[in-house]
Amino acid sequence: MPTTTKDALAAALGAENVRDAAESDAVCGVRPQWVATVDSTERASAAMKVAAEHGLRVVPKGSGSKLDWGAAPTAVDLLLDVSASTGIVEHAAGDLVVHALAGTPIAEVGNVVRAAGQQLAIDQPLPTATVGGVVATGASGPCRHLFGGVRDLLIGITVVRADGTVTTAGGKVVKNVAGYDLGKLYTGSFGTLGVITEAVFRLHPVSAEHRWISVTAADPATAGALADEIRHSQAVPTAIELDRPRPDGPITVCAQLEGRPAATHDRAAELAATLGHEAQVLEQAPAWWGSHPFEPAGTGLRVAAEPAKLPHLLAAIQDAAAGLPVTTRGAAGLGVLHAGLPADTDPAAVAGLVTALRARCEYAVVERAPRAVLAEIDPWGPVAPGLLTLMRRTKDQFDPEHRLAPGRFVGGI
Repeated sequence: MPTTTKDALAAALGAENVRDAAESDAVCGVRPQWVATVDSTERASAAMKVAAEHGLRVVPKGSGSKLDWGAAPTAVDLLLDVSASTGIVEHAAGDLVVHALAGTPIAEVGNVVRAAGQQLAIDQPLPTATVGGVVATGASGPCRHLFGGVRDLLIGITVVRADGTVTTAGGKVVKNVAGYDLGKLYTGSFGTLGVITEAVFRLHPVSAEHRWISVTAADPATAGALADEIRHSQAVPTAIELDRPRPDGPITVCAQLEGRPAATHDRAAELAATLGHEAQVLEQAPAWWGSHPFEPAGTGLRVAAEPAKLPHLLAAIQDAAAGLPVTTRGAAGLGVLHAGLPADTDPAAVAGLVTALRARCEYAVVERAPRAVLAEIDPWGPVAPGLLTLMRRTKDQFDPEHRLAPGRFVGGI
């Protein structure tokens, strides 16, 4: 009979899959007591049943590439490592669907489906990002502009609830209208509603040719006008991104087109001629394309406004920077930008920047930051009381004892 919590975990998962946590296992500075590694949904369920019996607070983990995103948990007893749960369960190429385990790197999924001339349109800046981590954080790349975000591409999901119950939602057919679309609820929930163990995504064909149209603007108003012209053009861009290395510097707006050989280049050349401003057609994406404007140890923000208010958004960042070395990059076509600061930036100054942005933008959240910055400001910011009440009731339904990633999400959820 197991006499301790660690013994109980070892009895359920095997002693070789349970160990004492090290400082390197800390989640935003909060060190768990144990780490348990699982390689399947069934193993994750077994671990969560032990956690429920012993009242353990659990944080799920994939590759750990975004484990320091969001708020620090209030406490962690068990870090549940699903990175060993890897593999493609099924690639139904004829149905444009792929089913993968949560620990599978997104890059690996992309390689598998690309062999069949298909793509999973989730272009991740972080090379080790896994299926579960991408869904849990809702992180998207440039292709979101045309193909939608993670929640739009996710058509099925398997999740282990706080009591160890295995649940599934959706399926492997694109047109599935049965029941609630719980996949959208789990997307971006930061592991606070359940442990994601499997996901099914819709795929798209890979185009034969890609081109990028790059144009530089001197100010936010011109950049906004260029992005707006591209967005409403007949070229149908896959993505519209921008890059501004300095808060008051020039702004590069870049659009991606894809399609048939030759025809795509012709469309790109036509769009470039229409834009003027010495717009160029590129055969390769610029070096900054699809990457975050912040280093792994730095501060990364996400700010947003309506796409038509892109000039206002850029001006707000410029004004709020107040001398800070802010780099701005992101989806100009969607009005969602990332802002990055070096790791050694004064935490109080970062907090002041975020507060100023929240006063002028639709929202401004701290995606990741050094602990000193997180001590200065709530990374999520204020939420409308009615919405927060709804989110807390949802948490109560899915995790009544609040043992899943407590405190990681909005409003201390």
